[in-house]
Amino acid sequence: MKNKLTLIALALLLTTAGCQESDFEKAYTDPSKIAQTSVEKQFTGFMHANREYVIPSYWHYFVVLRPTINRFTQSVGWVTTENQYVPGGSLTGDRWANYYNFLAQYRELEKVFNSQTEATKTDYRIYTIASTVYLYDHTQKVVDLHGDIPFSEAGMLSTNGGDYTKSYPKYDKAEDIYTKMLNDLKSYADEMSTINVKAAVLAGFRTQDLVNKGDLMLWRKYINSLRVRMLTRVSGSSAFSARAKSEIAEILANPGKYPLVTTNADNIQISIFNVSTDINSSGFRTGLEDWNGNVAGKAMIDHMKTNADPRLRVLFEPGLNANGAYSGLDPLATAAVQDATIAAQTVSLYNRSTLSRNRFFPGMLINSAEVHLMLAEYQLTNGNDAVAKTHYETAIKHSTEFYYNVRSISDDNTVAAPAAATAAEIESYLAAADISWDTATTPAQKLHRIASQRWLHFNVVQPYENWADMRRLKNMNLTFWEDQSNNQKLPPARFLYPNSEVTFNLQNYEAVRANDQLAKKLFWDVK
Repeated sequence: MKNKLTLIALALLLTTAGCQESDFEKAYTDPSKIAQTSVEKQFTGFMHANREYVIPSYWHYFVVLRPTINRFTQSVGWVTTENQYVPGGSLTGDRWANYYNFLAQYRELEKVFNSQTEATKTDYRIYTIASTVYLYDHTQKVVDLHGDIPFSEAGMLSTNGGDYTKSYPKYDKAEDIYTKMLNDLKSYADEMSTINVKAAVLAGFRTQDLVNKGDLMLWRKYINSLRVRMLTRVSGSSAFSARAKSEIAEILANPGKYPLVTTNADNIQISIFNVSTDINSSGFRTGLEDWNGNVAGKAMIDHMKTNADPRLRVLFEPGLNANGAYSGLDPLATAAVQDATIAAQTVSLYNRSTLSRNRFFPGMLINSAEVHLMLAEYQLTNGNDAVAKTHYETAIKHSTEFYYNVRSISDDNTVAAPAAATAAEIESYLAAADISWDTATTPAQKLHRIASQRWLHFNVVQPYENWADMRRLKNMNLTFWEDQSNNQKLPPARFLYPNSEVTFNLQNYEAVRANDQLAKKLFWDVK
């Protein structure tokens, strides 16, 4: 009975229709105000469902990221404590529930779409493609956290007519989910290269699309850049290595057919236009700053200071009593020393006006610097050193440009706007001993430089990509305090499944129980 009541309640919550962005303030929390649904409304409702896991929000940053991924990557400094490498059940459950709420919205969109006439389905095909691409972006993140997850049968309660006995989802293999996503994205990339959307449909799509505002070229770039991200992630797996190499080569050989995000103007993101709506980054302030979640880590600050990184002053600010000097919290110091250092306000913080108090900070999905770093890795692996160098240096330039651009749109001046990074300053940075491509004499050294730039660029802004690539490459050589009081002495290889799966989906959970361990590596984690 408990299972039945829970699923019925969930169905009532998740089967409410989406609506236009402008409707959410008035109607989204009261579905009875919405007379009927439509493909367009469901599409926006689906995108809106996980907005707080795209746009920086309080719950995501404070509850989910602060005690886990931001620490596991040393993107921040924190006071060490026992049990710090075991993600809490509450945060794991919330992250899981948000994704499955989001997936249920997608199933509702499918249901509404499938009820249309064949002619309407053809006209509205762009909604299916765009929604599935967006779903796959976030599905990859959840797979990369847990491994196998319920997917093909998940979120189907409404589709199954409310029959909860048919709606307990099996777990799909992570490899199978990746295969399906890559297959579909390849098909969409081909289809989008010749798609023709009717003017009236496109006009509506531009209104409903929270990500690319109906720009079909940006959707094409999103699709192909997401393909490169997924292919890069699985490139070390024996089952995917050949595919990764051949498909990335095909994408690069056909830029007209398979365009990529290659400039900051192409960045795929949810932009903030009006902070009076619920699509804003106001929650970033408390999400990152509360409980000292914005304290800088020693490794990152030391790297940036040593190499005169032009991003240092826009990404970080000196502590109030630091006399303008930048320093990060030492992860190997005692907790007492760490507490005292924070209390003395001599340790650096993430720049509040650039990040946490910037209510216009965009919800980042894929950006140019990220894509160029992936292509640098691909070209390096395939022996194209000169091309790899070009992508590597372009990534650094675009990363620098991105953070100064973000600072320029901030409406906060807690920290004075820094002097712009000059071309000469950036060139000097590219020539620094630990940064220069040419002074790295082996492929391993060059791959380490690519990984370091990913870490610096992603920081707390793209935490999931940061942690996934650090687990995949294992070449950052960061030193962590070892928790001798716990079996999990160092950062884990994955998140555990939430307790709700044991409670409500036990029969299917049994198939993955043996692998539900913090130290269990994902299939692409082969080093």
